[in-house]
Amino acid sequence: MVRFLYMYIKFSDTGSQKSNFKSERPESFGKKQRGLWPRLWLAGASLLFATTSYSQLAANAYSFLDVSTATHALALGGNAIALSSPDPMLVDQNPGLLGSEIGRVAALSYMRYFGSSNFAAARYAQGVGERGAFAIGVRYLDYGSIDGYNPDGSFTGTFKPQDIAVEGTYSHDFSDRLRGGINAKLIYSNYEEYTAVALAADLGINYYDEEKDLSLSAVIKNAGGQVKRFNEAYDHLPFDVQLGYMQGLGGGPFSLAITAHNLTHWKLPYYDHSQNENASSDVEEAEYKFIPTFFRHLTFGLQYAPSDRFYLALGYNYKTRSDMSSYQRNFLSGFSVGLGLNVKDFAIGVSFSQPHKSASSLGINLYYYL
Repeated sequence: MVRFLYMYIKFSDTGSQKSNFKSERPESFGKKQRGLWPRLWLAGASLLFATTSYSQLAANAYSFLDVSTATHALALGGNAIALSSPDPMLVDQNPGLLGSEIGRVAALSYMRYFGSSNFAAARYAQGVGERGAFAIGVRYLDYGSIDGYNPDGSFTGTFKPQDIAVEGTYSHDFSDRLRGGINAKLIYSNYEEYTAVALAADLGINYYDEEKDLSLSAVIKNAGGQVKRFNEAYDHLPFDVQLGYMQGLGGGPFSLAITAHNLTHWKLPYYDHSQNENASSDVEEAEYKFIPTFFRHLTFGLQYAPSDRFYLALGYNYKTRSDMSSYQRNFLSGFSVGLGLNVKDFAIGVSFSQPHKSASSLGINLYYYL
């Protein structure tokens, strides 16, 4: 993706507290506060949606924003916006998941991404009073060394493209079950001599019924735009609207998670090679079918958590699997797995996926609860 974006820029420029894995919400509070905050949240959501939805079908240069820094979410298919857990890394999934029950926690994330890419992040979160919380963080993506060329094919040298996002999050409880939050992002990108700056925000809301072990969420992601372009061309952010559901099964240790994503447009094109792998024919867009298209909007996760200090998670993302049909996918394409362990003041999470037989992704999260 970065190699393609770099060449696109080149060509266009020539012409121009202690942790548990389950969340516990604080008690309810006065009706006056309950009414004000939901109205403010809805007003902000409407404004952001109206000002960015026009760009939903456009290509964007900020796909790294779609990659979660939370191994717990990655293990559940990459999207888990209804995962109610005191995990500060989950704010990039849904800022409405952050709550005062988190206490104070510092977290680090590292992921060996596809190829020679490295994804790192750090975040600090803290509760504010009985019904608020904030978090600050940074995430960094290094794509490794890439050879640069001019449009005429002449070699310009080797460079390392980088993306950096600095984030600030605030959440507030509307009631003992309903919570909303906002995550603001300042994004800086450096691709050889080209740089760009963008501003974005996520708005999220979560309803959690502890008695029924039911969590429901809605998120508007990456609403915003560029304030400094790479060149004359304008690159859009990966704006998205998502809905999430997570339910404990039968009062036991298993939970089912389902997230619907890319809800601002229905068709998500993908491409198929010829049946003959050795053929040199052009890649063609796959034929549209309702059922495959429907499931390309969904990710599924199954979690086994026998206690608040351990979980094992499995995820399936059909979009990832079908996207890899253009390449050499394997049986594991679209599947992900992970686990988490909490011991006293420390916690660790690990995730693994292999969408392509020659490319895998391994992520690690480390937490210290102050």
